[in-house]
Parts: sequence; structure tokens; C-alpha cells
Amino acid sequence: MLRLDHSEQKDVFEGLYDPRLFELSDELKKIDELLRDPQLLTPFKEKFSKKRGRPTVPVATYLRLMYLKDRYQFGYETLVDEVEDHIKWRKFCQIPLDKTVPDSTTLIKLTQKYGPEMIKAVNKQLLENLKEQKIIKGKKLRMDSTVIESNIHYPTDIGLLADSVRTITRIVKEIKELGFATKTKFRDRTRSVKKTILKACKNLRRKTQSKKEAIKEHGQNLLKITRKVITQANDIVETTAEATRNNILDGIKPLHDELKNFIGTTARVIGQTQTVLANPFSSIDSRIVSIFDTEARPIKKGKLGIPCEFGRKIYLQDTEQKIITGYEVFEGNPGDGDFVEEALEKHKEIFDEPPHEIATDRGFSSKENEEKLEQAGVKRISMPKKGKLNKERKQYQKQHWFKRLQRFRAGCEAKISLLKRKFGLRRSRLRGSRGTEIHVGWAILAHNLWQTTRLT
Repeated sequence: MLRLDHSEQKDVFEGLYDPRLFELSDELKKIDELLRDPQLLTPFKEKFSKKRGRPTVPVATYLRLMYLKDRYQFGYETLVDEVEDHIKWRKFCQIPLDKTVPDSTTLIKLTQKYGPEMIKAVNKQLLENLKEQKIIKGKKLRMDSTVIESNIHYPTDIGLLADSVRTITRIVKEIKELGFATKTKFRDRTRSVKKTILKACKNLRRKTQSKKEAIKEHGQNLLKITRKVITQANDIVETTAEATRNNILDGIKPLHDELKNFIGTTARVIGQTQTVLANPFSSIDSRIVSIFDTEARPIKKGKLGIPCEFGRKIYLQDTEQKIITGYEVFEGNPGDGDFVEEALEKHKEIFDEPPHEIATDRGFSSKENEEKLEQAGVKRISMPKKGKLNKERKQYQKQHWFKRLQRFRAGCEAKISLLKRKFGLRRSRLRGSRGTEIHVGWAILAHNLWQTTRLT
């Protein structure tokens, strides 16, 4: 049963203490006022409202807890401990002193249950409220892209094979502990994998040309070991398939499905490793960089310090008030120019009209994009052209307003830095594209709430 809030419940202990103990900071007071708008809770009510079942954690409490989590970059367990011991934060989260703070596992389940759709709906409603209050005006628009890294170690082919063998072996052991496939042969080869990797690492230190051949040989040996593990793991899958169909034990089906999934992923890793060993300079489409997050991709953004990042690409757009009005998470590395039209539509959806001025970097530039923006009614377009400039274009880009908008655009770099340093946008702690969307959505929502307190 969905509960929206329990602010009507009075804290029986509040009258016994000094009122200053419950006084919120200026920031939390303003956040509390913003989150008290009943329209922010409407999306939850429309989708999850039920009259049966156990009462859920109040949505108002959940939103405030998640704001604190992303504002201070806490883990779920740390968040619960901090709120449990902090009287002012309890007051902010509408948790009386005689009530317990929701468990970390409960918050994790709610985050997955609500998903990225609810976060987008809340953020959209917040933007509409700010527009009605004339806090944001939308006269200017700037956009940029960045990469949010997946929570994985640096990927190498032999490292992925080692991860696959270790994970498959672990799952098989859990299946056997439940009493299934006990007579089916499966050999633990993790020790052989460790020895092979150690030998490869020692060869990397050598400065001779023969080290490439030695590493290639170790890679071939690791492929042989992995194939043997997969063959025996397939026998385990066939043995447990009948128990899964007959629902003999609830715990066997998840393990059976997980093992089957990792066998398929490992087969893809073997294929790409074979390709690399045959031709080290070959290009592989949809390259796997982690067996635990198969949708993450290697992305090059032309950075000197970080030539390649592993994760997903994010597009961000914001206005002159530094409130982020749109974001999107993409797999792989699509071109920046593909986002311009979508960003314009999102802006018009919020403000009912196109912006007067748009500023982007060179990556978004194209003749088609400039024409679309002009046709949409954008008066000034600061979009540096790619390649060599003719005399007319040079004069166009030397205009005062063009340079002024480029300085405005440079603020995107500071915005991205702020999001990564203070709101956890550097690395997603949730796996998969859906998990990354959830992580990014909460970071953006927390930032918008925080930025609003600075404008009011």
C-alpha cells in the first residue's frame, strides 16, 4: 500500500527537547518547501497507488533520504546510519524519534522499483514549478556531453576470461551446495587461471620483442582453460534444467539462469579474444568490457589524461540559471550532433517556445543543425564550425555575441565537473543501462534541488 507522507504524525518527543535541536539549515528548509508540493508525488500516486498490502516507506521520506544520499554521496548503509544519529536530518526526512529509519535494503528495492521513469517525472514537475515561479526563464540554452564510467576494473582480454572462469566456478559451487548436479563432473580451474595470469604479468615487464609472443601464448592457454570450463558448465545447465522446469526448489532457478547467462557472455568474450590474438589492431563492434555490465562500452572523448573511458555517454542541457532541463543516457558513443534536435524539443516542451540563444561546442556543429535551429526560431546560434573556416565564417565567429555565448557555453565544463565531484556522476554504482539511468537521474534531481536553493 503506497503512502505519500506521514508529516501529519507528531513526534511525541519533540516537545521535550530544545527547539533549536530540530531547526533545519537554510538549505534543508528550502529543499523541504520544494518537496512539500503535492504535485511532485502525483506520478507515484498514479502508478503505484494500491489499497492492499503492507504500507510502504512514505514517498516524501524516500525523496528526502535520496536527496541526502546524492547530496553527500553516501552509500545506502552510511545514509541510514547518519540519519539515525542526526536529529535535524530525521526532522527533514519526516522520521519521528520514536520511529526507525528505513533499512538500507528497503531503500535499494524501492530505488529499483520506482526506476528512472519516476525520477524523470519528478524532475519534470520540479522544472514546471520553477517555470511557474519564474525562477527559470529559458532564454538561453547550452548543451554538452560527458561519460559516466561503469563500476568496473580496467578491462583486458585475459582479465575478462579470468573473471568468467571465477564467476562460473562460484555459481556451480552454489548449485552443488544445494544438492544438485553433485555427480556431474566440474573441475575448479581458478588456480590454473591465476598462474597463467601471473606468468603473463611477468612477461609484460620484459623489454624484449619476444614478450608479445609469450603473452599471446598465455592468452591461448587461458582460452583453452575457459573452453573446458564452459563445456563442463553446460553439463551442469542441462542437469539442472529439469529441476528448474519442475520447480523443485526456489533457489535453483535463479542460479540456473545466472549460469546460463554467464556462459553466453563468456562465449562472446572468447570470440573477441580470438579476434584480438589473431589481429591486435582489429576493431570489434559491441566490444564487451565487463561480464557484469555487458552494455558498457569503451568511449574515446579525445582527452589527453584519459584516452579511453568505459561506460555510457550522457548528454546534458541547462539554462542561464544553471538548472539542468534535460539529460539522456546512451550506450556507446553516438555523435554529439544527433542530440541538438532532441534538446530543442525538450526545451520547447518545458518553456513552450524555443530559446533566444543556443551555445554548443564544435562537436554539435553541422549545417543541418544550424538550419533546423534557424527554422525553429532561434535568433542567435553560437556553434563553432568544424574544419577550415572561410573569410565570411571567420567574421561571423568573431562577433561579440558569438564570443559571449561561447563563454556561456564554457560553463558546461564547470557544471559537469561539479556533478562529478559533488553529486556522484563520475561513476555509476548501479549496473546496466537502467541502473545508470537511475543513478544519473537522482544526481540531476539532487543538483537541481540544490541549485534552486541558491536562486531563491
